[in-house]
Amino acid sequence: MNKKITVLPGDGIGPEIVAEAVKVLDKIAKKYGHSFEYTYVDIGGCSIDKYGVPITDEGMALCKSADSVLLGAVGGPKWDSCPANIRPEKALLAVRKELGLFANLRPTKLFSQLADASPLKKEIVGGGIDLLIVRELTGGVYFGERKTEEVNGELVAVDYMPYSEHEIERIGRVAFETAMKRGKRLASVDKANVLDTSRLWRKTMHRLSEEYPQVEYSDILVDNTAMQLIKNPTQFDVLVTENMFGDILSDEASMLTGSIGMMPSASLSSGTLGMYEPIHGSAPDIAGMNIANPLGTILSAAMMLRYSFDMAKEADDIEAAVNKVLDAGYRTCDIMKDGCTKVLCDQMGELVIANI
Repeated sequence: MNKKITVLPGDGIGPEIVAEAVKVLDKIAKKYGHSFEYTYVDIGGCSIDKYGVPITDEGMALCKSADSVLLGAVGGPKWDSCPANIRPEKALLAVRKELGLFANLRPTKLFSQLADASPLKKEIVGGGIDLLIVRELTGGVYFGERKTEEVNGELVAVDYMPYSEHEIERIGRVAFETAMKRGKRLASVDKANVLDTSRLWRKTMHRLSEEYPQVEYSDILVDNTAMQLIKNPTQFDVLVTENMFGDILSDEASMLTGSIGMMPSASLSSGTLGMYEPIHGSAPDIAGMNIANPLGTILSAAMMLRYSFDMAKEADDIEAAVNKVLDAGYRTCDIMKDGCTKVLCDQMGELVIANI
């Protein structure tokens, strides 16, 4: 099978971790007889430095024409003083919007080999954390109208949080279909006791739930969700929520594992096109030192194979290889503990390849 992948290494440690994921994909291609064609595009701060914009029109076109997109990370203190309209993060919002990437899948899995890294007590995580947050990605307050104006002698800022039924329904279907492939349990997160958008969200989700009687469905308020993720995270299978709530909760959930460098993510369109990236940032303080953890990016590449290319066996192969490497006691510095062997970024990539 031949696939075109647009690669966005980005800033900071982005190029280092993406390089290891590409090597892993090459090993998969060789083993299974596939062909992956890579096109590299600048994004974020490096694009601002070269072209004055966080992503060029040509770069965006290459993302649109690809079968999938692999992203490293963007941003860093160097570009904090840039005008708001050309900040590195603007490129991510633009790519999500232009490619129609409305569904963000954030798995939170506590690898048994890293159980000691969780900040939660062992009796809380003993049953194993394996949940998935489905976040609506192109609507809500991040994409709504915003303005700041003077009213009665002081500045007043307003951000609108619009949601339409069709936006809620399409992310809801992704969540229900995903739950059907997992534990058949779905919790919909909202703030329906306060917000009109959440009341529409809940009404639409209830209507959808009638189409999926096999799925155990429940509603949960966002503040209670934040508490329950700390109190009893093992109760959750799939969580679905709107953009801002999902942004906050998925970051909270990622820390339950104590290893943000391990966490992948997928952003999907209504077709097969997706963008895959680790959830961590660009970590400019360790850029170029070859000590970053590439496993989150490698696992993101596995998600690409699974969700965009329908290569479930190949994805399983990568995930099994990561488990074997962890079982053997190899660790990058962010997940290092006594009794294990510390390895560099490129060494970790080679170890995963060796176990495929």
